[in-house]
Amino acid sequence: MKVFRLYAPSLEELRLVEEPKPSPGPGEVLVRLRAASLNFKDLLFVKSPEEGGIALGKPTIPVSDGAGEIVEVGSGVGAWAVGDRVTSVVVQKWFEGPIPADAMARALGCGEEGVLSQYRVFSEDALVRLPEGCSFEEGATLPIAALSAWNGVQHARPGETVLILGTGGVALFGLQFAKALGARTIITSSSDEKLDRARALGADETINYRTHENWHEIVLKMTEGRGADHVVETVSGSNLTQSVAATAIGGHVYLVGLQDRGLMDPYQIQFRAVNVHGIRMGSKTMLESMMEAVERHKITPVIDHVFRFEETVDAYNYLKKAGHFGKIVISID
Repeated sequence: MKVFRLYAPSLEELRLVEEPKPSPGPGEVLVRLRAASLNFKDLLFVKSPEEGGIALGKPTIPVSDGAGEIVEVGSGVGAWAVGDRVTSVVVQKWFEGPIPADAMARALGCGEEGVLSQYRVFSEDALVRLPEGCSFEEGATLPIAALSAWNGVQHARPGETVLILGTGGVALFGLQFAKALGARTIITSSSDEKLDRARALGADETINYRTHENWHEIVLKMTEGRGADHVVETVSGSNLTQSVAATAIGGHVYLVGLQDRGLMDPYQIQFRAVNVHGIRMGSKTMLESMMEAVERHKITPVIDHVFRFEETVDAYNYLKKAGHFGKIVISID
């Protein structure tokens, strides 16, 4: 079978190789992976430590988010059958509750082998069923980006305001979930073209943060001085200061992205009694509840571009440019 294996923290060391096709043991299933999707965290493993990257302890199949169909079932498996369409739980054996301290050691594409492979064996408890009508390419976008958005936005209520920063995968899932739950949405971007596309997806208000550097003041005007009840923060660092300033007293900031590690004055957090939540994906139980919401509300993941398996390095380079609208997917043939 064909796999991509990362031998050192560099894109030049991400190599397409042939390896033996695995077989499932007791309590395991073999999945024919059909698609994978990239997240910004995947770039960390192809950067050197000097560039802020993370060197893996051994050559590893990277990427955590994939979808496919079960083609073989090991002995003792009762939950799955050949032909079932599934996606992966990123942190293995995280069933519910807060994220485990050893999450990186359990995570696909990091401590565990990832999904840039034609076939992969999974424990029967490491998978969830794809929503009805969801393609493999769409299903591959759900384990991190959609779940991270759902982890916070699921708490929004009709009539509340949700502010979403950016137009990447997490942001657009946040927009779709917030609208499905009856919330008013405000989305930001540096691109008017992307803002037009966000409005077509249902955004109620948009702000170009390049045109309006003090964009938090625009949010306050849009909400009659109150601020947003929920903020999906996909940048953090220095950006967090404005996000907190744009949040209603007692509101919530869901800190998802970590593109900027700048510092902020904690005064506004305390003064406005803002709740800042660090979001790191979610448990298997939360992923299953999100899948139900995707199916119930007919959420269609926004995919910017689908690359062929042989174009995986091109997909990484496309992600590095950060010009995408929605998710970047790799089709595994």
